[in-house]
Amino acid sequence: MKAPRQSDVARLAGVSQSAVSRVISGDVDRIPAETRDRIRAAVKDLGYVPNAAARNLRNKRNRLLGVHTFEAVFPHARDDFYFEFLLGIEERAEELGYDLVLFTSTGTSDGRRRIYRDGTNRLNLADGAVLLGAATDREELARLWRDGYLFVHIGRREVPGAEIPCIVPDYVSAAGRIVASLAERGHRDLAYLRSDNEQEAYADRRAGYRAAVERLGLQDRSPGFRGEPGVTDEWLDELAAGPETAVVAETIGQAEDLRRRLAERGLSIPVDVSVAVLEGSGDEPGHCWDCLVVPRKEIGRIAIDALVARVENPEAEPVGRLVACDLVAGETVADARTRE
Repeated sequence: MKAPRQSDVARLAGVSQSAVSRVISGDVDRIPAETRDRIRAAVKDLGYVPNAAARNLRNKRNRLLGVHTFEAVFPHARDDFYFEFLLGIEERAEELGYDLVLFTSTGTSDGRRRIYRDGTNRLNLADGAVLLGAATDREELARLWRDGYLFVHIGRREVPGAEIPCIVPDYVSAAGRIVASLAERGHRDLAYLRSDNEQEAYADRRAGYRAAVERLGLQDRSPGFRGEPGVTDEWLDELAAGPETAVVAETIGQAEDLRRRLAERGLSIPVDVSVAVLEGSGDEPGHCWDCLVVPRKEIGRIAIDALVARVENPEAEPVGRLVACDLVAGETVADARTRE
């Protein structure tokens, strides 16, 4: 009978092989107690005896970093939202002497990209991984954290019971700065266009907007400010006749729809209503939006630095970081005028 291997222990305990290796070697500071107990129980049940030579080989890093996305993002057009993240990731990894491996296959009938397949963490090929994508599987994030696998996530993700290391665009401060810039131009009555997206990035935008409105003593009577997504014709009629001189939209799509529907009511941007957008890319020919821009390439580089810091010192604390967004002046915000 073949002697049991670490992979057998990992399968029985339901954890990654890297977690088994760390517990066996005594590196348990970042491994939850419940996970350690499962691994030790599996070692006892299988009668596993560590092989010192093999352990020494395993402790040598292979200088491979993984990139995993939770939805299809490769290979999209160069103007895809994720492209600059990937440029930064590739550029910084090359500078630090690490190779990249992209984990893109799904292996599931629903098309979702999974980290674990048949109980095995597919990212184990790499020393650690950068994770990104909108459709994050929080259960898999929690499992990675419990297993002790080294990773960082681009974008804030809240996972109960786990401390997910994230590199996060600072949407809270950026939204506050946009509101402050409107106030400086004389806008006192604002309106907010809320989407139906409930991800953390949108929650951060809303928190920053609300805090700035309240801090600066501004007024907002819009449905979006009350937490209602979408725009009705009735509210647009109120906007056209009301005191509001500026609108803050969460997305470019909302801003475009607003522009069209205001034009139907005889109003134009920014002559009658100024509009700023809490999303990057205000590049429509002839109509550039005042907006925030996420420094995606820089974030990709920072994510690699944070990951490599953990790979080269697994005992280091996970690094989470806020990265400031830029504000770009476009053609859609003007000084406030008294509405007649």
